[in-house]
Amino acid sequence: MIFNRRRLILSGLASTGVAIAPRMAFAAAETDRRFIFIIQRGAADGLAILAPTGDPAFVGARGEIASEATTGTKLDSLFTLHPQMTTSAGLFAQKQAAFYHAIASGYRERSHFDGQNMLETAGTRPYGRDDGWLNRLLSLLPKGESKAIAVANAIPLALRGPYTVSSYAPSRLPDADTALMERVAMLYAEDAQLAPLWQSATATEAMAGSIDSGAGRGGNVAGKLVASLMAGADGARVAMVETTGWDTHFNQEGRLGTVLKGVDEMIDTMRKEMGPAWSKTLILVATEFGRTVHVNGTRGTDHGTASAAMLFGGGLTNGGKIVSDWPGLATNQLYEGRDLKPTMRFEMVVVAALSAHYGIDAERLRRTVFPDFA
Repeated sequence: MIFNRRRLILSGLASTGVAIAPRMAFAAAETDRRFIFIIQRGAADGLAILAPTGDPAFVGARGEIASEATTGTKLDSLFTLHPQMTTSAGLFAQKQAAFYHAIASGYRERSHFDGQNMLETAGTRPYGRDDGWLNRLLSLLPKGESKAIAVANAIPLALRGPYTVSSYAPSRLPDADTALMERVAMLYAEDAQLAPLWQSATATEAMAGSIDSGAGRGGNVAGKLVASLMAGADGARVAMVETTGWDTHFNQEGRLGTVLKGVDEMIDTMRKEMGPAWSKTLILVATEFGRTVHVNGTRGTDHGTASAAMLFGGGLTNGGKIVSDWPGLATNQLYEGRDLKPTMRFEMVVVAALSAHYGIDAERLRRTVFPDFA
């Protein structure tokens, strides 16, 4: 049964064209392909993002928060996309989006810290590895002098590892005087270690440009910053964006709608600002685990197991698909009697997506990026 289920999922993945205020992190590589991983820290509710409105048990299970799902965009006979994800619905219609449901990493407990650790390292247990799968991906991309760079106060775990990752964070201080910058550059010019670091930092600053924080909010600003660092010929090629606000234990409807709108706007802004580079861009959106099927006493949901993941981009060759080995929401179909049962592994989806995006053999990519996933 497990073998047949895996064959079913792989077949579905192949049909999508993938053959088998936020913090950001970037990696530069000698390739014209762009990849962006948006992590939803806090356990996003996949049952609300991509609601299984066609499941006969959905309304009874979701109770007082089920009605919101009916106002979204119906994608097929089973699934309806959240009403705040209007851009995502449009991209799905244009075959530039694909959705995956009942997905999870190998983690089966419900701790945010442990779950995020497993999602970012793809190890067999929490804290079993100290390198991240995005850093391991860098080893498969064409070699060049460009280095990885993080736009964040700290480099996310998914980008940590043997491949160099420096950091960049927009400063709130006044811009330095041009003459001072020139003097610092002259001071570092003869230093073998500091000169390349200074050149890298100033190049990144130039790519970022001046993003006016008053010109937009949330996803718009973040999307512009990501695009400014990735769209150019010398820009970054791998990025990670950290989003928060997904831990919706109470008043889920309004809170979830706000963060989903932010992500939807971010993707829309990236699409517009990336220009021609959008046609070679792939975006993955995923979370550490899902939330309970049933609503708690404060119109929220608690920590669960399986959730939904999303792919976007002009580089998605055949989107417009929903891939799911749907387990059902009847009481006897739930994981441990409370959660959506996982039927698809996160690693499996990422291997399929990246192998198609970069033209890398899927088995080679799995061995390198997800060595602990068999």
